[in-house]
Amino acid sequence: MLVLLAPGQGSQAPGMLSPWLQLPGAAARVSWMATLTGLDLLQLGTEADAEQIKDTAVTQPLIVALGLLATAELDLSGAGVTAGHSVGELTAAAAAGVLHPDTAVALSAVRGREMAAACGQADTGMSAVLGGDPDDVVRRITECGLTAANRNGAGQIVAAGLRERLEQLRAEPPAKARVVPLPVAGAFHTEYMAPAEKALAELAGGIRASDPDRLLLSNADGTAVPSGAEMLERLVRQVTAPVRFDSCLATMRHLGVTAAIELPPAGTLAGLAKRELKGIDIVALRTPADLPAARELLAQHAGAHQAEHTPDWRVIVAPVRGTIQQAGVRAGADVAAGTPLGSVVSKREEVQVSTTYDGVLAEWLVEDGDLVDAGDPLARLYPAGAR
Repeated sequence: MLVLLAPGQGSQAPGMLSPWLQLPGAAARVSWMATLTGLDLLQLGTEADAEQIKDTAVTQPLIVALGLLATAELDLSGAGVTAGHSVGELTAAAAAGVLHPDTAVALSAVRGREMAAACGQADTGMSAVLGGDPDDVVRRITECGLTAANRNGAGQIVAAGLRERLEQLRAEPPAKARVVPLPVAGAFHTEYMAPAEKALAELAGGIRASDPDRLLLSNADGTAVPSGAEMLERLVRQVTAPVRFDSCLATMRHLGVTAAIELPPAGTLAGLAKRELKGIDIVALRTPADLPAARELLAQHAGAHQAEHTPDWRVIVAPVRGTIQQAGVRAGADVAAGTPLGSVVSKREEVQVSTTYDGVLAEWLVEDGDLVDAGDPLARLYPAGAR
């Protein structure tokens, strides 16, 4: 099985669009996407320097536009799975047929603009935590009042929140770890992006989303999302929820993924996949010169029966950071959609956790009283008819 990967913010580089404009019709397509976004994508992708394209309002639509430009050059019938990282989920959703490409690029512009605006409302940031035991790292991040905003696999965890708390984390890091501030404008994928989530939610009602035509994995928990409506809801909530790309990689491993193609600007996700999915074939699409290798890999996987690999489980995740209080539902119990499983108690609120499908509670992934972060897996559920 082959997975198509779509990168997110941080993968951009000056001039990354230039080689792709040599393809027939590419400049015209980018001009149209520029009209949809209200940005001069041609200039930004060819002439702008690193500082200019670091602006969140610019970076996000530029990355999605480039990914979609490359997608149009490929026959994706050989891709059984798609997954994106952060804003790359919009590219992945378009590749899976959930969103029209025009919708994806227009939505990325709104997302980037609103997230950039939200950054100005509090002095927040993000820091990479390098080394240390992952559980210890997440525990220390939580103790500092921060969020583990990105858990990317291969030991990559990013903390986000108020800068003064990030300084506290850097001064007193987890054992055998060091903390490196990242050059970003704010605390993405945390509660500080709530204004951006609200803006996206107001638009979502006017967006038509189709059901995915291949497996589409969600950053929230690594689950293969069954419907376009649910994916659209997840795309809206995603701006305030942690990115669990480690869960996406775990699902790929469960599915038996043997090959990966990363859309441009490629490199980051290909590297993660190489470390986490040993022995797979990988093509990182950096320039059009890489298209023949990508087409060959897709052709090798054309005709695969993705239905045989559809995961038969779903993951229930923590809605907020806090302490889990289980409701006493035991593993193996039959549960109906909406059955209360317990609650997560934070300093400010208690949020109920319920099942989203009829099925069987396969296992708890945490113990009663455990500290959890928003997006952490709490339990595994087998939907009715899955087994």
